[in-house]
Amino acid sequence: MQISRRDFGKLAAAALPAARALGKTIDSRIDGVQIGVQSYSFRDLPLDQAIQAMVTDGLGECELFSPHIEGGDTEAPEKQFASFHGMSREQMKAAFEEHETKLRQWRLTVPLTYFHGIRKKFDDAGVRLYAYNLSLGMGATDEEIDRGFEMTKALGVDIMTSSTTLSMAKRLVPFADKHKLIVAFHGHSDVKDPEQFSTPETFAKALAMSKQYRINLDIGHFVAAGYDPLDYIQAHHESIVVLHLKDRKKDEGPNVPWGEGDTPIKQVLQLLKGKRYKMPAEIEYEYEGKNSSVQEVAKCFEYCKQALAASA
Repeated sequence: MQISRRDFGKLAAAALPAARALGKTIDSRIDGVQIGVQSYSFRDLPLDQAIQAMVTDGLGECELFSPHIEGGDTEAPEKQFASFHGMSREQMKAAFEEHETKLRQWRLTVPLTYFHGIRKKFDDAGVRLYAYNLSLGMGATDEEIDRGFEMTKALGVDIMTSSTTLSMAKRLVPFADKHKLIVAFHGHSDVKDPEQFSTPETFAKALAMSKQYRINLDIGHFVAAGYDPLDYIQAHHESIVVLHLKDRKKDEGPNVPWGEGDTPIKQVLQLLKGKRYKMPAEIEYEYEGKNSSVQEVAKCFEYCKQALAASA
């Protein structure tokens, strides 16, 4: 790291009061295109430092990754699961089940005022909280699912994003309808598993289940799955409420630094600019970077700025 964690903390802490004093949110729109960040990009940082990173990078919108706040944990998401490394498959299964049991109990008992406090952290920093990324598995109880929607509303957002399966999407229908919240399904690149969101057909199946359902299109994964995000966005822009920006190679290739893969990030941003589509584009830093997450996300944001400054 070229900037130490301690130095970064000092810089970012100084930036937060400035945002509060100004009494306004950080504006990270470029030519009408809202650029934000998935807080998973700062998975190496605990929540407070992740918010500070957004301020430092000048990003005024966030899709919140649930491990940043679940369990009341003050550790970075990466550290929460560090103990799983080196375990056998059986040990990892047992450890994960124990983790899920504790997390379920927390979800069912945590006061909703906790989430009001989380929202205040973003408001004070001048960062708009756009959506809550909560990915529940089939093992979740109905009470736990209902509580997930209550937590989303307590954060003051009306969109829940989710990496899940078609079977779980079917289970979520009555809860989404009851709470009148948008659920946007996040796609990956596993086209061999019919349960996974990866193809236009799987997204279409979900959209047919509920009027509350929408799409969280990850353009990197979509390319890796063998599809063209430009065509898909133009055909389905009314159903897409958030984009994830990353660069991947085709044929389920790896995540790579932006500009080195097959994902048409620049063309997608130009499309949003030209068509005035309202969907925000959230940076999701997932490649193996050489610098700190705050520096790598800043590089991604600069890539967006240059892409939108160029002629179509």
